[in-house]
Amino acid sequence: MFKRIAATLWGNFESWEEIQKFSFLGIIFGLIIGTYWALRPIKDSIFGAIVGIEHQPYAKMLSLVFIVPLVIAYSKLIDKFPRQKVFYILTAIYGTAALVFAWYFMDPSYGLANKLEDPSRIIGWLWYIYVESFGSLIVALFWAFSTDITSEDAAKRGFPLIALFGQTGNIVGPLFLNAKRWGFDHSGPIVAIVAIMTFSMAVLMWLFIKVTPKDQFESYQAKDEKAVEKTEEPGFLEGLKLLFTQPYLLGIFLIITIYEVIITVFDFQFKFMAKQAYPLEADNAAYLTQYAVATGIVATLCVLLGINNIQRHMGMTASLIMMPILVILGVIGLKMYPALAVVFWIMVIAKAVNYALNQPTLKQLYIPTTKETKYKSQAWIEMFGSRGSKAGGSYINSFFKTFKESYGVAAGLGMFLTMSSGISLGLIAIWLFVVVFVSKKYNKAVAEKRVVC
Repeated sequence: MFKRIAATLWGNFESWEEIQKFSFLGIIFGLIIGTYWALRPIKDSIFGAIVGIEHQPYAKMLSLVFIVPLVIAYSKLIDKFPRQKVFYILTAIYGTAALVFAWYFMDPSYGLANKLEDPSRIIGWLWYIYVESFGSLIVALFWAFSTDITSEDAAKRGFPLIALFGQTGNIVGPLFLNAKRWGFDHSGPIVAIVAIMTFSMAVLMWLFIKVTPKDQFESYQAKDEKAVEKTEEPGFLEGLKLLFTQPYLLGIFLIITIYEVIITVFDFQFKFMAKQAYPLEADNAAYLTQYAVATGIVATLCVLLGINNIQRHMGMTASLIMMPILVILGVIGLKMYPALAVVFWIMVIAKAVNYALNQPTLKQLYIPTTKETKYKSQAWIEMFGSRGSKAGGSYINSFFKTFKESYGVAAGLGMFLTMSSGISLGLIAIWLFVVVFVSKKYNKAVAEKRVVC
């Protein structure tokens, strides 16, 4: 029955083993996303309680500074160890760090019991960087591993199934892992639970490697792949070099970057309005949890209703072009109706469609590439691109403080929305052009069974 349902929604799977493979990957991804979305609401609520929410744009900019050494360290690990061992190492590091944060946040003198909002409290800045890098690094490594063991046809069937499990985690994680549900005064104990979940990811990956048949690890085979593979071990900057010398990779970078810049502008306005409405950390975290759960529900419905059929039946271009069209509507909607409820649903829909359709489609763009590109360039694109774009969006957000101080909150918000809307619409025009270029390159490479770069 499950196979028939899966075939209806996502296409005919070749075997029951293929369904098992993607289901297992989906469980791992569901745990990753459930953990990440449990962290997302408390990322801002804890930062706001310790440092102050008005400093959030600077925290996003600061996270960019840490991206380069993180990507360098990641690339070194990829050179030295098998991919699954890199996953074990990263989950061990992030799990241990979560335990340290939990201990600090629960300290009665220095932790969340201290109600003083002060930008000199370094732990708040470190916490923000931790959550931001977790979302980039662990997710990027998971998808790099998944694309490396999947053919282009199998990806069309299996990646939406993985996305479905991910959105289930998106719902379950924040729904159950919030302080008010457990009766806690603050989110410190939740961070300790997150640490256990992070360690569990490594266990599940180990089991996946052990039980999955070897024939399910076959990947995209291109006629010219051997010709582009290097015989010598590349340096850690090889991925960055590929990014800026290959128009195809630069196009993927721009698609991710432009989306993140605009969503970062939305996100700041949403978090600022939410902080104004819910000033206490636990209340603020509970409201942001509602947003996280709503995003998961909408994304899950999108997957269950077969939103990926847009790509299967209409092609890569149609699939990639849907996101900028929705973002255009969001920009116009927020400019016309600047209210918390409006930006809440703009964020929910934009994030849900991104997770259910846009991200699985973007991951498929890496399939007709070499292993070097999959692991190293993808890390630079998704970490540096994501963090860099959030820093760029945060720079735009920093103007809100100037407008607010000069003209007051209401008038300042109106002026800021006018400025940010104009910038966003200009970026979307570039986005649409890049989508057409990248999708044409992908379609041609797959049709000719070759690698793009």
